[in-house]
Order: sequence, then C-alpha cells, then structure tokens
Amino acid sequence: MICRKCDACCIAPSITAAIPYVPDGKPAGARCVNLDDRNECVLYGRRERPAFCLGWQPTAGLCGQAFKEAMFHIASLERATA
Repeated sequence: MICRKCDACCIAPSITAAIPYVPDGKPAGARCVNLDDRNECVLYGRRERPAFCLGWQPTAGLCGQAFKEAMFHIASLERATA
C-alpha cells in the first residue's frame, strides 16, 4: 500500500522519545510540530526523521479508507499499548 499522506500517524500516537524540535516527544492526539501547513512532514525523506516515524508503514488494516479510520485504528493501538 502506498501512503496517502493523511498524517494520522503524525497525530494519533504518542511519542515518548525526543524528536526534532520536540525534545520531550508529544502526547497522543496532538499534531506533530514537524507537519507544515499542508499537513506534510518537513522531515520526510531526511536523515533527521525519527526511527519512530520510519516504523509506520501503511497497511489497509492500519490506515483504512480515510483519515478518520486511520485515527481510530492508531488510537486503538495507542490504548492497547499504553
């Protein structure tokens, strides 16, 4: 599956490790500061992109058909692994 760049994986999960411009990570449901005005990651394709972010691979089961579905699936994973 090719990423449709809905950015649910940049919003729904918590990040507990330091990432560029966010030394303390981010809480679940918070928009990552590394998203630009078009909701595109400014670190995408750059060596500074965190390992946490590189680990997200688009799948039909995770992403669903739309942003709302992806947010639901990722939030469910967040709760299950909290």
